[in-house]
Amino acid sequence: MFDAEGELKQFYLIGGTMGVGKTAICNLIKARMDKSVFLDGDWCWNMNPFVVTDETKKMVIDNICYLLDNFIKCSAYDNIVFCWVLHEQPIIDEILSRLDLTGCRVHKISLVCSPDSLEKRLKKDVAAGIRKEDVIERSLKRIPLYKKLDTNKLDVSEITIEEAADKIIKDY
Repeated sequence: MFDAEGELKQFYLIGGTMGVGKTAICNLIKARMDKSVFLDGDWCWNMNPFVVTDETKKMVIDNICYLLDNFIKCSAYDNIVFCWVLHEQPIIDEILSRLDLTGCRVHKISLVCSPDSLEKRLKKDVAAGIRKEDVIERSLKRIPLYKKLDTNKLDVSEITIEEAADKIIKDY
């Protein structure tokens, strides 16, 4: 889909392990870009109890693809921002294969950071009651997975969310 002026729409697919700053950065990108919309894949997992089965995994991917495809088709949006953990290439490939990306420029980005930086961020979240302690080990274990992905890597270890958002908008 093209925007109103016949230009390519921009589709930002942004992954990263838990606590790396995806949601904060994507909210800023949305706020700094005109005619933009943001979907956090975690919103499609917001359930109680949190149950991961083949059925719920399929449902979440279906919902994500449905929403993203509708955002792409909608003339109100020129910039679509999506984030999720996206730690495996097959997940990225499946989502992209199910979208009509005609007239879209796809920006595939993985946010990465050092283990020390990630642990500090997550400990702050745990102390604030935002996350549970077990997320630290799970998130740290995922760091190496992002090196294997067909994405541009942005190291956010030493930069602010504002700097990261600006870099994504300008450079990717």
